[in-house]
Amino acid sequence: MKAIEINCEPVELYKLLKFESLVSSGGQAKHVISEGKVSVNGTTETRKRKKMVAGDIMEFNNEKYRLQLMSK
Repeated sequence: MKAIEINCEPVELYKLLKFESLVSSGGQAKHVISEGKVSVNGTTETRKRKKMVAGDIMEFNNEKYRLQLMSK
């Protein structure tokens, strides 16, 4: 499982996909989410603006990512 470090929470799901370069644009991120290709904490997520916090696990393209807050 890969870690995604965030510096503040919550962060919207589509922004995670875009900022981590898992998709090429915000529009594509919204599309893959609405198509049901992303899961959060084991459940398919279709809300583009789902609020994500540290500890959440996102799955996309058969990869799992755990969110964690950056240490200051």
